[in-house]
Amino acid sequence: MTRRRIAVVGYGNIGQYAIAAVKASPDFDLAGVIRRDAGSEQPPELAGIPVAREVSQLGEVEVVLLCTPTRAVTEQASAYLAQGINTVDSFDIHTSILDHRRKLAPIALAHDAVAIISAGWDPGSDSVIRTLLEACAPKGLTYTNFGPGMSMGHSVAAKALDGVADALSVTIPLGTGIHRRVVYVELDKGAELADVTARLKADPYFSHDETHVVAVEDLAAIMDKGHGVDLVRKGVSGLTDNQLFEFTMSINNPALTSQVMLSCARATFRQAPGVYTMPEIPVIDLLAGERETLLARLV
Repeated sequence: MTRRRIAVVGYGNIGQYAIAAVKASPDFDLAGVIRRDAGSEQPPELAGIPVAREVSQLGEVEVVLLCTPTRAVTEQASAYLAQGINTVDSFDIHTSILDHRRKLAPIALAHDAVAIISAGWDPGSDSVIRTLLEACAPKGLTYTNFGPGMSMGHSVAAKALDGVADALSVTIPLGTGIHRRVVYVELDKGAELADVTARLKADPYFSHDETHVVAVEDLAAIMDKGHGVDLVRKGVSGLTDNQLFEFTMSINNPALTSQVMLSCARATFRQAPGVYTMPEIPVIDLLAGERETLLARLV
């Protein structure tokens, strides 16, 4: 089995789990971790793992996992693709995914590289499920009900606001794809909850949902990285009504995100140069092993 050299960019929630996923994989070798503070003392769990500011310091790297905030991903992916390095990201602003795709496409094509974007669980693996269910019932409605649980993208966006020391954004499903967001914030000294609330509700991450902001003294006391989804499609197969499909899972959010990203890193080597979302790639390309061996088990 061919082994590939992979680097993890960022060491936040997803980056920590991504390293574990790489170590457990049969076909990847961890080239190292890229961090802005690579020159400072590193946490004990990175002992023995190369840590660098630049990918060029890690020797040959064939693909990177961009475990960084969504709003930094387009610029970062562009830089790596321009070096001919494949990229995988978990870009999660649903309304901006196609724009992100359009910006990366010419760079990937010009440098014979592959980018798989929005490769978490939603967008990501849930996107594949929605696609499959729509194929099963072409006419109908799909409802994606998240949570209750931690949204990493929303939590990172809230934490980035001035006046916020830390944040936890919890998604609460109200049914039929409608959600409420409750954002718990640990405020910086002197920050006003009303000011933070106004800026947070204006952010595109939150502006489309009912959002409540609650100040807490110690965010660590309530932190839980669990999440989940209940995805339902009710529709028509051919001329037959009342076809009902349901997919449910309860997960550790960053662990699943990082595992899906690593599986997509594998798939980058099986696609022509360009930019792909997960519904655009064969699901079998996500798996390690020879195709016929996989088919014998899966079909």
